[in-house]
Parts: sequence; structure tokens; C-alpha cells
Amino acid sequence: MTIATGDQRWLIALDIDGTLVHDNGFLSDRVVEEVARVRALGHEVIVATGRSASNAIPVIRDVGIHHGYAVCSNGAVTIKVDKEHERGFTPHEVITFHPGEVLQKLIEKLPNAHFAVENADGTYKFHRPFPSYALGTHNFETPLDEMMNEPVSRVVVLSPDHDAEEFVGVIADIGLHSVTYAFGYTAWLDISPQGISKASALETRRKELGILPSQVITVGDGRNDIDMFAWAIAGGGYAFAMGQGPEEVHAAASAVVASVEDDGVAEVLSGFEGILFSRSVS
Repeated sequence: MTIATGDQRWLIALDIDGTLVHDNGFLSDRVVEEVARVRALGHEVIVATGRSASNAIPVIRDVGIHHGYAVCSNGAVTIKVDKEHERGFTPHEVITFHPGEVLQKLIEKLPNAHFAVENADGTYKFHRPFPSYALGTHNFETPLDEMMNEPVSRVVVLSPDHDAEEFVGVIADIGLHSVTYAFGYTAWLDISPQGISKASALETRRKELGILPSQVITVGDGRNDIDMFAWAIAGGGYAFAMGQGPEEVHAAASAVVASVEDDGVAEVLSGFEGILFSRSVS
């Protein structure tokens, strides 16, 4: 087996929900095997997710990644995976902003919404309950006014009054400036510091690792993956959308692969060996 070094190495960025794992959290053995195989070939696999670090690390561990980087919280938090650490990781870079102005605008227009903030240490504060899977185990109910005063890495908004399409329109009408935001499949909004996304964090990691811009593969299924796709394609790399993703995500990708239920990630990693992973660098 030839191990890739230098300009032969690829950065492979994989989303978690709807990409690595099914809606119910199932992770396919075939996906785990393909991730292990390409890592053994010397390539850098980086999980890039909207999940917080504490919510992401169980999947990162299950997929067999025990060292290296992971991009969390849609790019606001980058961790180093460390299986010896009690939390399974150490923070590498955490980017924060002051949420007060943004929260005030949202509260005025969405009085029934549920708000949460992710703190720099990866814990959450929320003022109304979120689904049990959403915020992990390190979360605390907090009055809204106390959520506005400290720097945070992310604001999360869940609006029970709207469906996904209505919610996009409402947020557009509010006019959020000086922040970056990404929508989920439901009426869910992640707000990050301005200019911060999966793409920005991955570009920083790519430079640190010394991997060429053209040696990049990204795989995802959601609207928060579109910037990541554009970044990969702009550098001469590849972006693959999971089959079950929305049309706008498909349109942003180089190609559409099988759904998460049919192991689309494994299709990418296995189907392009000998083309992508051994492409000569001119």
C-alpha cells in the first residue's frame, strides 16, 4: 500500500447528520470501513458539522477518528481530537461574537421562538426547551437577558410557528447583518460570527496541513454545506451532495451521490479511488 505524502494528500471534509449518520443516528459499517481505508492511505479526514464539539465527538469516535482536527458549530469551533482527554478533544480555535443586538432583533420578530447560545467552552444556555438531541448534556436554562451579555460562538433559533420555507422568508425580512447564518431542514437557524463557516475553518486547516486547494473533497447534505461546497470547487476540488438533500444543495455540488441510507459517503470514498486519490499533481 502506497501512503500519500506532501502534494499527494487530500483533505476530505465530511458532514455528520444526513451524511455520515442517518436521522436516527445509525452509522454504517461500510462508511466506517471506507473512512479507515482512506485515512490509512495518508489522507486527512476532517468532520465538519453544525454540531457542537461535545455532540460531535461520539460520532467522530465511532467513525474511527482518534486524532486530527474536527470543525464544529458551523466553523466557529475547531477541535483537536484527543482520545486520551476526558472530553475526547481539546479546543484548537474558538471564534466568538456578542449576540445582544442579533438576539434583540430576533426576539422582537419571533416572540414564540426558542433561543440558545453556545458558549466558548461548548456549553449551552437556553430559555425554552430544545429537542433532547440538540444541545447535548452540558446545557442550562437561563433567562433571555442573561444570554445577551457574554461572547458566544453561536446563537441557535428554533421557531415552532413556521415551517422551513416560511422561516427563511421571516429571517430575510429581519435583516441580520454582521453575522453569518445557516438554515436547517426545519425552522432552525444557526448564527455564527461574521465570515465564519465550515468553509472558513476548513481553509485555515488546509493551510496548516499544507494540502493543495485542488486536493479537497467535501460531502454534505444541508444548506450549511453550500459554502463548503463553493470553497472546494473554487480551489479546483470536489463537492458531493447526498441524494436526499434539497435541490439547492444538489445545485451547489459537483455531483450528487447516493442518499445516507444507501451509504453515499462510502460511494464517494470507494468510487473515486484511482482517479481522485492518485491524480498526479502538475
